[in-house]
Amino acid sequence: MRLILFLPAIASAAPALAQIAPVPQQPPSATAASESGVLVFFPNEGDTPIDPKAPERLEVTAADGTRLKLEREGPALLPVPPGGFGKARYRPATISVAEVAAPVPDTPEREAADAVAASREQEVLGSAGTASAIARRFTPYRPTYGAFGLEDAGGKLQLSFAFQPFETNGALNGLRFAWTQTMFWRVDLPSGPFVSTNYSPEVFYEMPLSQDAVAAIGYAHDSNGRGDVGSIDVNRIYARVTRRFDLGDRWYGEVTPQLWFYVGKQGVADDIERYMGYGQIGAAIGRTDGVKLQLVARGNPGTGRGAAELFLSHPLARLGFGLGIHAFGQVYTGYGEALDQYDRRDTHARLGIALTR
Repeated sequence: MRLILFLPAIASAAPALAQIAPVPQQPPSATAASESGVLVFFPNEGDTPIDPKAPERLEVTAADGTRLKLEREGPALLPVPPGGFGKARYRPATISVAEVAAPVPDTPEREAADAVAASREQEVLGSAGTASAIARRFTPYRPTYGAFGLEDAGGKLQLSFAFQPFETNGALNGLRFAWTQTMFWRVDLPSGPFVSTNYSPEVFYEMPLSQDAVAAIGYAHDSNGRGDVGSIDVNRIYARVTRRFDLGDRWYGEVTPQLWFYVGKQGVADDIERYMGYGQIGAAIGRTDGVKLQLVARGNPGTGRGAAELFLSHPLARLGFGLGIHAFGQVYTGYGEALDQYDRRDTHARLGIALTR
């Protein structure tokens, strides 16, 4: 409680536009820090939202005098709204003193350098030549995976990412573009044809509500990629919010309600709202660097039709060999798994691997 009382005084000592200085709780000992973690607060007494730029690693001194090297767990912090504060949990990391990067106060020069770094290409020389991208602007969006089931379940391959075109402390910071492509591979048939593909580009704007909640409004286009004959083009304007809950011991929960309405023509799927409805709910429970269970359900209560998809994943890094993938399971039941068959009910279970989850 005393820490909270000191937050405004500490924050007011820095300029409003400066980086938010981390304010850690003091753990009693290294053992307590390992068991419960160390909460670090990031207060914002300015007039605009500020990215706290929470360091991956920092040092604190425990009440018993032990110097601790800590590493942040969980996702990067969202921008902190005016008058609020963000928080992150850190735990002791097995690293050398030389690896610990102490927080560096912001200056106009450093802000300019950060902006340049955020827009700098990262080049990779490979056997196909040099490839480059502004890599830190790309983030995972929906799961990217390949999973396979028995008989007509076949293979389901999905690629998904989001891209942030601007990285500033201004209004454009929240703009995102996203692409999701889902392909259905009938490996049970001769020649193993790809029988259907869902294409789902999106543009949306994200707004942090707190350090544990973020909202978005956007436009989504879903298509089966066909021409004049058999074309399905579903256009929606949507709003959603995700709320994350810290359950302790690196466990977390999330809930994501989403609502939408349809705009424009829908090709041959002029009754698709009877199957997709006007909203969905997502829920997840997981452990950082551990198991994650995620459910997404949508439907139209008026027609009693809808669908649910369940994902279960676990990182394989602990098996060694530097593995950067996840064991992955996926179950879909209901209507519209493939957009081409939006009015057909199916139940499919598949197992595979995921690159993102």
